Amino acid sequence: MAKFYDKIEDKIARFISEQPMFFVATTPKKGRINLSPKGMDSFRVLGPNQVAWLDYTGSGNETAAHFLDDGRITIMFNSFSSIPMILRLYGHGRSVKPGEAEFENLVPSFTPSRGLRQIFVAEIDSVQTSCGYGVPVMELKEERDTLENWSNRKSDQEILNYQREKNLKSIDGLPTGL
Repeated sequence: MAKFYDKIEDKIARFISEQPMFFVATTPKKGRINLSPKGMDSFRVLGPNQVAWLDYTGSGNETAAHFLDDGRITIMFNSFSSIPMILRLYGHGRSVKPGEAEFENLVPSFTPSRGLRQIFVAEIDSVQTSCGYGVPVMELKEERDTLENWSNRKSDQEILNYQREKNLKSIDGLPTGL
């Protein structure tokens, strides 16, 4: 049975810290809904109504574009262990970019690696838990190192060039703010 909270309680923060993967869903006012899986120990609970995660250079930059256009977000965690639970965080988000004072304040909360593009911050309005009885029990084999290896083979300028080529607009043509 679903249960709603108005903040991230300690037991929910512990659940979040135990999950190796999460999903981010955003949408522009008009255009495609984006749903992205995330991992790499990149998520942090900053307070009872604020979270942040590292965003690395990738093939798109939909979340940043959607934050500029609409701002709404749903973040979902689910347990793949023997104790079933699904957790959704509802709120509004924004991008914090390298060189901004807030970025420098947020970075010590993480262990970033090369290719870091921005940090996303979300203000959480509502928290929901539900049973997760239909989610399979699975075991984490290992974290992928493909993205880190890709970044390590590039110079800073090559990463910047890639971002300029691939990350300035969303797939719907919306600006990403980079």
